[in-house]
Amino acid sequence: MPATPSTMVSLGTPAPDFDLPDVRGGHVSLASLRDAKALLVIFLCNHCPFVKHIRGELAALPRDYASMGLATVGICSNDPEKYPQDNFDAMKAEALANGWTFPYLHDADQAVAKAYRAACTPDFFLYDRNRRLVYRGQLDASRPSNGVPVTGADLRAAIDATLRGAAVPAEQIPSIGCNIKWIPGREPAYAAQ
Repeated sequence: MPATPSTMVSLGTPAPDFDLPDVRGGHVSLASLRDAKALLVIFLCNHCPFVKHIRGELAALPRDYASMGLATVGICSNDPEKYPQDNFDAMKAEALANGWTFPYLHDADQAVAKAYRAACTPDFFLYDRNRRLVYRGQLDASRPSNGVPVTGADLRAAIDATLRGAAVPAEQIPSIGCNIKWIPGREPAYAAQ
C-alpha cells in the first residue's frame, strides 16, 4: 500500500484555529480547549488501513491522559463525496464502534487540514499549554504489516514530557499513512501528487 509521510511542520508553530462540527453534536473549537495543559490534534479517517491498525490505541491514549490535562480531537478531512465511508454519518458510527471518547470533527471544506499542513492519516500534532507545536511524528514503529506491536510509545513519551513541562526531543520520526483524500482542485501545494 502506498504511504505518505507527515510534512513535519516546524516545531514551535502555533496551533491554527478551528471550529468544526463534532459527531456527538455541537461544535468544538480551539478556543473551547484553552484550559487543557496540552492538546493533541489527530487527522484520521475511517477507511485508512493505517488508522484501522491503531484504532485501539486511538481509544486508549486519550482516556489514559484526559485526567492529566490532555485534550484530544480527531479530525476527518477526506473528500466525503468520493469517499462516502468517511462522511459525517460514517464518522459517527466509527467513533461509537471504536469507543472513541474524544471529539471526532468533520473538516468538510478541508481548510483545517490545510492550515495544519496535514498530509496523511494518521497525522499527529501535539501542542503545549501555549499551543505551540512540540511534536509531530509517528505514534510508534508499528505499521499494518510489520509485526511490531502497537504501543503508542513515541507519542506517549512526547505527551509525558509535555505534561511535565519538559522538552520533547526535536528529532522525531514522521508519521506515515494514507494521503488525505483532497477534493479535486483543492489539493494544497505541499500535498504529494
